[in-house]
Amino acid sequence: MDIEKKLDGLIKRVQYARDILGDTEDRRLTAFATKLDAFLDRNINLTQEELWDKLNTYSESLAVLEKDIDTALSPMDKVRIVRHSERICLEDILENVYDNYTVVGGKDDMSIDPGMVIARAYISRRVGKKVHNQPVMVVGQEKGHGQEFRNGGCIKPWGNANALRYMKVAARENIPIHTYVFTPGSYPVEDYPGAAQQIAENIYEMCGLEVPIISVISEGGSGGAEAIAMADKRLMLSHGYYSVISPEGAAAIEGRLRGGERAPVELIETCAKSQQITADDNLSSGYIDGIIREPALGARPEHFDFYKLVRSEVIRATDEVVLSVKGLRLFRGAAIKNRNKKELTNESVFVRWSISSNAKDRLLWKRYKKYRRMAQHAFEDKRTFLEKINSAKMDAMAAAYSTIRYDLIKKYQTKIKSIAEEAKDEIHVVTNKVDKLKQLIAGKIGISTKSTSEVELALTKLSEDSEPDLPPSDYRHYVSPRASEDREITCPNSEKDGCLEIWSRDLFEEFAGVCPTCGHHFPMEYRWYLANLFDWGTVREFNKSICSANPTSFPNFQERLDASKAKTGLQSACITFEGSIKHTKVICSTLVAPFRGGSVGAAEGEKFIRALELAGKKRYPFLAYVHGTAGIRIQEGVNGLIQMPRVTLAVRRYIESGGLYIVLYDTNSYAGPVASFLGCSPYQYAVRSSRIGFAGPGVIKETTGMDIAPDYHSAYNALSRGHIQDIWDRRDIRRNLHQAFLTVGGRNLYYR
Repeated sequence: MDIEKKLDGLIKRVQYARDILGDTEDRRLTAFATKLDAFLDRNINLTQEELWDKLNTYSESLAVLEKDIDTALSPMDKVRIVRHSERICLEDILENVYDNYTVVGGKDDMSIDPGMVIARAYISRRVGKKVHNQPVMVVGQEKGHGQEFRNGGCIKPWGNANALRYMKVAARENIPIHTYVFTPGSYPVEDYPGAAQQIAENIYEMCGLEVPIISVISEGGSGGAEAIAMADKRLMLSHGYYSVISPEGAAAIEGRLRGGERAPVELIETCAKSQQITADDNLSSGYIDGIIREPALGARPEHFDFYKLVRSEVIRATDEVVLSVKGLRLFRGAAIKNRNKKELTNESVFVRWSISSNAKDRLLWKRYKKYRRMAQHAFEDKRTFLEKINSAKMDAMAAAYSTIRYDLIKKYQTKIKSIAEEAKDEIHVVTNKVDKLKQLIAGKIGISTKSTSEVELALTKLSEDSEPDLPPSDYRHYVSPRASEDREITCPNSEKDGCLEIWSRDLFEEFAGVCPTCGHHFPMEYRWYLANLFDWGTVREFNKSICSANPTSFPNFQERLDASKAKTGLQSACITFEGSIKHTKVICSTLVAPFRGGSVGAAEGEKFIRALELAGKKRYPFLAYVHGTAGIRIQEGVNGLIQMPRVTLAVRRYIESGGLYIVLYDTNSYAGPVASFLGCSPYQYAVRSSRIGFAGPGVIKETTGMDIAPDYHSAYNALSRGHIQDIWDRRDIRRNLHQAFLTVGGRNLYYR
């Protein structure tokens, strides 16, 4: 029986190796499989002991062959490793890495989302004769070993919401969080709260969790990974992958496939390699902090030595994060240095994982700086030396002015004013009756006082413009080129609403692209918004010379990038500028659809962050106008994907310091940006023509097999599930934005 069991194990190992290689046939594996199939028939005369020895020899030979194959694995081979049902899963890690655990997020298929597993665990460490049980919160996607109810680790919005809930519990209890990423991507469903909106909330809240966060990535697929992968230390399994999109998805986009067509194997392999998705690629780019080396052809449940390595690495990573923010710098540095000299399995260096309030502040600052440094190599900065000096000078002047005005002068003004107002309110209680008596006497003898209408106006008005609104908002600053076409246009709702034919000149000039009958919004150029929303002559663009690049050397992409630059006259899909809306100064970042669909890469993320930093220094409100975005630019690989947590950290820092952040969507806005730095705004609005969601109809069909309704991503559905707060008519945007700045921001605008 033992002979048959060992033989069956060898056969499974050979089949596993063949599965990993996909369509590529390895003759050595084929020969080995043939030899094993005929093993018992060929060796029928051998004794049990001789058979056992021969199988041991086969096992050693197979181990050598596995190591040889492992050295030549392609990126796509590693993708097949993490997708294999024999791949280690979160349950294996909980059982073998931690000393004890209790699942708190629900049990198996009866939980809110069976793909998300949450456990309260602890790691026991001996110091002298005493044993310390150090608690942690473990959060991760669970695929299981072929368990279909886990949905392949694709998490629905409520699964991510549950994960965030318990990460906040960990922050309250002051214990570290360990996250394990085993997902090909989030499930693209827009049911409340919506996939994009929930991922955005997860990233935003994780940016501010005041406990060490350690993330271990096996399969990191796009926004689904980012929902729990925002961490102080990010480790990656050596046979894992971390990517903005699956190789098949990238091949489908590159090959412009439609209607269920399958991409050629060669194109899929090319995309997997060009996107730089492996652990070594991500380490060299600076997006992970270390690699946990796996056995040949990837870790499987029976590799118990590997669990010891994982345990040691997560302990080591947690120790390093805690030590890096501890108060005693002299001993902290010595402890880290000494720790790095130890063997990986040595747990003799003990670090307490609870941190003080001062250490928490340092932790958040180090987290921000860590992500701020990322992706600096992935864009082109074509500013001259003098331009850089001038930019730094302007930033310094703005920071100095704001510090003096708001942090010094206004601080004491506010205190004095507050004391004076409190005293005045107390006196008013006493004098109120006297005032009423005065008004009564004045009325009797015919002396005029303030009318009721004047008093009501003073109480209800928001603010006063110091000068008239010049020029008026009459939509004549920019005229769409389509207004010159001498033709009539039919509204798409004409059959339903009886809309009349509209002459192009009227539609794209006087009517601002809006059907006068039903209100349908035709697309308008981004230049229309720049000219008609902002006060004439106030728009001043900055960081124009930060340009999109091709950091992964993706095949044929540089030519397409150059073509987009030549066609649009832009250097990236993001325009950042300073302007005024009815004399209210704002910083604006605009994602422009004509440039690569408004997709976000390293340049766009960098410009967005610099604009947020400038808004913070100048104490200006920030407007993100999304003329359209197709998501993260897949050709940049993780250089683009990392912008999700990277920009969100900058948004959070701006908001937490008192900034007012408003997002306005137009046309089609999907995927990564919506699921991170746009979707985390507390004030999101949409033009009536908007379509907002996590994934487009094609991706949803490919992922879930479901055909969605035509209005699935409409602004009205986004409003009904709470993603946005209101829907605006294009002709009212200027007035509504001004109103929002006055009511949401108040008279001070920046500080609430």
